Amino acid sequence: MTEEVVYHVPVLLEESISGMNIYPDGTYIDVTFGGGGHSKRILSELGPKGKLLSFDQDEDAEKNIVNDKRFTFVRSNFRYLHNFMRYYGIDKADAILADLGVSSHHFDDSERGFSFRFDGKLDMRMNKRSGITAADIINTYDEEKLASVFYLYGELKNNRKLASVIVKARCDNKIETIDEFLSVIKPLFGREREKKEYAKVFQALRIEVNQEMEALKEMLYAATEALKPGGRLVVITYHSLEDRMVKNIMKTGNIEGKVEQDFFGNILSPYTLVNNKVIVPTDAEMQRNPRSRSAKLRIAEKK
Repeated sequence: MTEEVVYHVPVLLEESISGMNIYPDGTYIDVTFGGGGHSKRILSELGPKGKLLSFDQDEDAEKNIVNDKRFTFVRSNFRYLHNFMRYYGIDKADAILADLGVSSHHFDDSERGFSFRFDGKLDMRMNKRSGITAADIINTYDEEKLASVFYLYGELKNNRKLASVIVKARCDNKIETIDEFLSVIKPLFGREREKKEYAKVFQALRIEVNQEMEALKEMLYAATEALKPGGRLVVITYHSLEDRMVKNIMKTGNIEGKVEQDFFGNILSPYTLVNNKVIVPTDAEMQRNPRSRSAKLRIAEKK
């Protein structure tokens, strides 16, 4: 088994690389390096003058760094795309790729606290060096704020009940581990839907811990500024919240989806859609890699 497979199996690999429309001397950015699967494939398409800048805030991703003069690794959140492009003297990019899925590596590492399958600390930080943990949120957010997190980021219908139960439980003892947390919320979910509901709860906490929606918003606007005319924005999403933001910016140029039109009624957008219909994994890929099941690929070209 290669290190890449151990860390993360890249999703929609050929479709996303094809969507980037790579040419040998171009400048490309992978804002979600992870296991390096997409980055390695991009490098295989580049000539000696090509360049690739790849971002990842997780120190574990550094183990997958490629030893290649055309490659630069940036250990940072992709929300700082503009800053690091300026730092490395990159004016514009020919394509920017974002695979917004959480690496299978994270779900399989009990120490990181991303999965309800293992006991461990309620952490969920992508960047282990800074920020609040999931335990901090569970133990310090007031009931209203907790309910809001579960509703906005997990789309949980029983968000208020969930928040109320957590606040009552933490009065007796601080909730610090995954097993402690599951024992608190377990009575709220029927056995037949338990795992799906747990997944929504953990997704909501992960998004809040890492400020994922705010970071994605900043990256999408920065990417729009960073692309050359004819450059491609290629994004793989996994849940409706991030997919809506990506779809909106590609169609209207803003994440809210506010449509502006010219005198003739044409929608004003910095992009032209390359795939009007969203691209999804094949049945064969979904069987090989179950994490790809909810993936959607959207591609747009800068005007």
